[in-house]
Amino acid sequence: MPAVKCLVVNRTFAKPSAKFYKDMSLTIENILLVGSILLLISVIAGKTSYRFGVPTLLLFLAIGMLAGSEGIGGIHFDDPRIAQFIGIVSLNFILFNGGLSTDWKSVKPILGEGIILSTLGVLLTAITLGSFVYFVTDFSFYESMLLGSIVSSTDAAAVFSILRSKSLSLKSNLRPTLELESGSNDPMAYVLTIAFLTLVINQDKSFVSIIPMFLLQMTIGGLAGFGFGRLGKLIINKIKLDYEGLYPVLVIALMFITFSATDFIGGNGFLAIYICGVYLGNKNLMHKKTILKMFDGLAWLMQIVLFLTLGLLVFPSAIFPVFGIGLIISVFLILIARPLSVFLSLMFFKMRLRRRFYISWVGLRGAVPIVFATYPLLAGIEKADMIFNIVFFISVTSVLIQGTSLPIVAKWLNVALPQNAKPVSEIEKFLSDIPKNAMREIDITSNCTAVNKKIVDLGFPKSAIIAMIKRDNNFLTPNGATVIKENDTLVILSDNQEGLDEAHESLNKQLTT
Repeated sequence: MPAVKCLVVNRTFAKPSAKFYKDMSLTIENILLVGSILLLISVIAGKTSYRFGVPTLLLFLAIGMLAGSEGIGGIHFDDPRIAQFIGIVSLNFILFNGGLSTDWKSVKPILGEGIILSTLGVLLTAITLGSFVYFVTDFSFYESMLLGSIVSSTDAAAVFSILRSKSLSLKSNLRPTLELESGSNDPMAYVLTIAFLTLVINQDKSFVSIIPMFLLQMTIGGLAGFGFGRLGKLIINKIKLDYEGLYPVLVIALMFITFSATDFIGGNGFLAIYICGVYLGNKNLMHKKTILKMFDGLAWLMQIVLFLTLGLLVFPSAIFPVFGIGLIISVFLILIARPLSVFLSLMFFKMRLRRRFYISWVGLRGAVPIVFATYPLLAGIEKADMIFNIVFFISVTSVLIQGTSLPIVAKWLNVALPQNAKPVSEIEKFLSDIPKNAMREIDITSNCTAVNKKIVDLGFPKSAIIAMIKRDNNFLTPNGATVIKENDTLVILSDNQEGLDEAHESLNKQLTT
């Protein structure tokens, strides 16, 4: 990452202890065994955690801490460089999957609110919290702003996980607003973190000097995300792979290329992969259902691995000394900094007060701030350890307090919908196995514009599918690569009559049925 590369010469690392190397030499052949056991425990624990109202992500973190050097597992791990690498890889999958599962139709009406929250809202949170930290601690101004920047964004993994696992139904496009904000605000927090880290290391620089870097990162990141999204769609639909299982692998390669290439040219890779994911998730792709389901599983895997790793990295004995100041900062963030930034950001939007309050409450901090807190560790600044421990404490208290109370607060503010009234997005319909209620057979004539076109290129509605094709007295099971031929008879299934009509139009208005 360009902004980080310039800091390499300033980094100082604590040399891993001999115990670390000894433990690694003894257990290197058992890493898969230990990792798989932790993963199994996490999955089983996650299945039962919500019976007790505990967010699964917090449980994964606790399992990592129990397995760590100060826990019953005794696994010694103190390498922030490896933790940061695992964090960046995991965030790639989490943010990209968040983009893939974002329904553009539901996001479009609240796009302005989401963008303001993910940019201005993050900046206001960082400034407000940073100013408070400056007055209540002995941190310098830039160190305070660095801490505020690290915890300034809501965490995509925490928000996606809690909202979706609880199947929380919300009124007035609240859920799309929250998911859009959490999925798109990490880039802003990342840029602010790198900017203030640069100022902490280089005290002679002014705040104005980081503005060009900010504008460059966000502009290139946005353009690159859209460009790689269009290129990705072209590659996925034009390349012909022999095995369906290779398509998710292809998309993984495109995801990492998008992130690393954007970063290489000076853009924000996190913003690029999220925008690329949104673009691809709302386009017709070859074997799209397979890709979406595969990435949903991979995102969960990465969330577990990320939280387990961060749990291993933390030394609980180092958290207790910052309990008091960490609690004060966390309470200020939850009750003042986050609500103030939300209300100021949304002051020009027409919105009910209770909706603003709920958006303020869903300011979950999770793994992302902890990952960002590894940057000061690697840079070797004086208060890096204290910043990391405070950030860890803030993330835990946020998930514990806010994450467990989301349904209760939603009901209290009257922004929750009954479960049977939950709106279903187009992508959820696409992934679901809801039985189709309408059917029609459509004959393809020589005048039809669909002739000699692949199904993936037809712009077919998501609510309808081509279940079968009758061709020369044979019946074919189609996929996205199947080419429509003259005299084919298509068996169309849809959720409703409107879906059949849209399918009819996408094939050709001159069709005879």
